Amino acid sequence: MKAPANANSNLRRLFFLRSIAIGGQVLVIAAAVMMFDTPLPLAAMGTIIVLQAAVNLRTWMRLRKAAPASDAELFLELLADVAALTALLYLSGGPTNPFVSLYLLPLTIAATALSARYAWGMAGLTIACYSALMSFYVPLGHGPEMHSSAFNLHVLGMWANFLVSAVLIASFVATMSASIRSRDRELAIARERALRDEQVVALGTFAAGAAHELGTPLSTIAVLTKELERQHAAEPGLHEDLKLLRTQVDNCKRIITSLTTAAGLARAGQAKRQSVEEFLVGVTEKWALIRPQVRLHLRCGGAGAAPQIVGEETVRQTLINILNNAADASPQAVEIEGTWNAAELTIEVRDRGPGITDDIAEKAGRAFVSTKAAGRGIGLFLANATIERLGGSVALFNRDGGGGCTRVTIPLARLAAEA
Repeated sequence: MKAPANANSNLRRLFFLRSIAIGGQVLVIAAAVMMFDTPLPLAAMGTIIVLQAAVNLRTWMRLRKAAPASDAELFLELLADVAALTALLYLSGGPTNPFVSLYLLPLTIAATALSARYAWGMAGLTIACYSALMSFYVPLGHGPEMHSSAFNLHVLGMWANFLVSAVLIASFVATMSASIRSRDRELAIARERALRDEQVVALGTFAAGAAHELGTPLSTIAVLTKELERQHAAEPGLHEDLKLLRTQVDNCKRIITSLTTAAGLARAGQAKRQSVEEFLVGVTEKWALIRPQVRLHLRCGGAGAAPQIVGEETVRQTLINILNNAADASPQAVEIEGTWNAAELTIEVRDRGPGITDDIAEKAGRAFVSTKAAGRGIGLFLANATIERLGGSVALFNRDGGGGCTRVTIPLARLAAEA
């Protein structure tokens, strides 16, 4: 998918290089005529430069189109430059012209930007043109005076040619190298995301299997708890404990049922639109059933009325995982605050625990890292995968006065688009 973008970028670079070359050609011809009194066929050379400028204008118009450029199109653009350079060299001394080494420029561009067959094609073409100029060209005048003038022009031209070639080639190769490094970074990010997606799929598979297997023992526990409740109805203390136990078992069954049900539903057809406040209230109410012993403070506010979003189940579960992490660090109380503006929704979950180390803050969400027991702490990894899928981000940092904060930022447009 990156080839068209790179081809367009290379075509744009060629447009700028050709613009510089046209300006340089005009300056060199003017200097040769005015400073060295060199007789040149100005009409013919001017016509070639005008045609080259017309080609460049066509290239500029082509860049304004959305259609991607191909390697063949870039090669044809380079052929036009080689033809113009050959014609100018033919009219101005052929191989004795110090600017004959400019043949290296289209060859360098072809070698760095195009495939091997195009590069070798350009090499063969430039060699053929240079070889033809060895026999066919218009000499730069005759006589000792003209020879001396031509030699001085040749020496000065060699220096100018080296300067221009070095700058142009270095700038083009440096830009191409930057483009390659950027592509390598994108590939590394893509590989990292692919690895993370594989881990998420593996976790989803294990979770589905565990949900299926937990159904039978939970049903057995529910039946036994109900029997014990009836048997110990005369013992108030034990009866209340058994009632609480049965309630928690029912919560576990409900969570597993909703998990498997939500995984099989198409979000677009099942989810409903609601305000941010309603969504966060629903999240906190659901979490309160899981961790009733933790005090939870919810605040909402932002610019204008609360925006309408689609409360996706994966985002809801992500916030519950983050709340669980906060409650593990701060069992007494946890705070959650939702704020919004015209562009994005920000949700912060705060605790008063021991805080977050720099190492955990840097690695969290990118791998299975945790300060808790083995097998736990993957909630943030899943949260990061879910939020990044929506174009958002997850950040961890320490809050003033002690404790940690997890900040989730999601573009509102993506929440609406997911509907």
